[in-house]
Formats: sequence, C-alpha cells, structure tokens
Amino acid sequence: MAVLAASETGGLFNAPDFYMKKLAAPPAAKGKVDIRKSATENINILSECLGIAVSDLVIVVMDRSRHKDLIAEIRTTGARVQPISDGDVQAAIACGFAGTGTHCLMGIGAAPEGVISAAALRALGGHFQGQLVYDPAVAMTKEWEGLTREGNLARLAEMGIADPDKVYEANELASGENVVFAGSGITDGLLFNGVKFERDCVRTSSLVISTLDDSARFTDTVHIKPGAQSIALR
Repeated sequence: MAVLAASETGGLFNAPDFYMKKLAAPPAAKGKVDIRKSATENINILSECLGIAVSDLVIVVMDRSRHKDLIAEIRTTGARVQPISDGDVQAAIACGFAGTGTHCLMGIGAAPEGVISAAALRALGGHFQGQLVYDPAVAMTKEWEGLTREGNLARLAEMGIADPDKVYEANELASGENVVFAGSGITDGLLFNGVKFERDCVRTSSLVISTLDDSARFTDTVHIKPGAQSIALR
C-alpha cells in the first residue's frame, strides 16, 4: 500500500531511520495492553477486553527471524499467529476495525511506519505504542551488519533522542491537533484491494482516516482511460 500521514508542523514524531517495537490493538484494549508486558499477558488482557476466547484471537507478526521466540510464545497461549511478509501499517490499522479478523499487531518493524500507524490508530481511538530498537542483535537485519549498539545509541543522541528506551504512546507519535492518514492499495490486503487494471479503466481502493471530523472513509475509484468504450460497474 501507498501511505502518508499529515499534521501541522511538529504534529508527527520525526522518527529516525531505525526500527521500532510495536503494539497495536482495538479501542476496547486501549490503555490496558502494554508494550512492556509479555505477549502472554497482553493476549490474556485482549481476550478479556474483547470478550473473545484466546484461541480465537489472531495476532499479526512480521515473518522475520527476530520474531522466532515471540511467535513461539504466542502459539503457546493458544492464540493464532498470522505471519506477514511486509505491510505492518495495514495490519496495525486493521486492529482498529472490528470484523477484519485481526486483533493485535506485535513485533518489530520500521520506525517511520510506526508513526504512520500511530496517526491512523489515534484517529480511530485504537491502541498503539512504539519503542525504538537500536541493538543490532535485537533487530537482526542485514541492513545493520557492521553497526554496533553503542554506535546506534550515539546516532540517536545526535538526533536529539535523549531517552532511547522511551515508550511512545499514539498521541506522542502523532501529537498534532489535527491528524490525517491516507492509504491506497497496491496489492490486495487486509483493508482494501490493490490496483485493478481493466480494459477501459483502472480501479483503486483507498482509505482516509481523520481527526478533523472523526471519520474513516473507504473509497473505490474508477480512473477512466482515454477513449473508453465500456466501463464495468464492478
């Protein structure tokens, strides 16, 4: 999906090019689950808040080697794991809507995408927390080969991050008075369809979430090609 978040100047956290531990959950669990708690504790809290058996909960986790232990713990609770190859923004936002079959996002992903997810979930009234990851041994990514924990901490200090272990709430990552999220599907996903190429038109599916009027708008758009002769309704 193609995404953006917008706010007035200073209204979005200037996330460094780092990784972030994330926890996203539905509005009913806002302020009750906590990124500092274990996956087991949060799953039990989710079950109670949502009135859903643990065995019916679906926890989305990026399919990465760094999540091996997390996935094992989730499965031990009896909850179901939905691994994804990418796209944790869409997975996080799906937690804000009932009926998506997604109840929680856990794990580590890119920090800038965490800010975008926080903006959407703040507007939806959902739960989002993020904590920067600076230890290459935790991130377990080829991008950080040759980097050190100490070097990353020094980089964060240069960026003005005084507390690298701070847990950020959604209203800190997206603190502006007015916050807007917009996204369009490139490939089919949890919330909307990807781009569909037809003979005389191209179809796109988008979502705009805004604190301006407390709304979430799903739109399907038909982009008509020049000289179109037949535009299908579906």
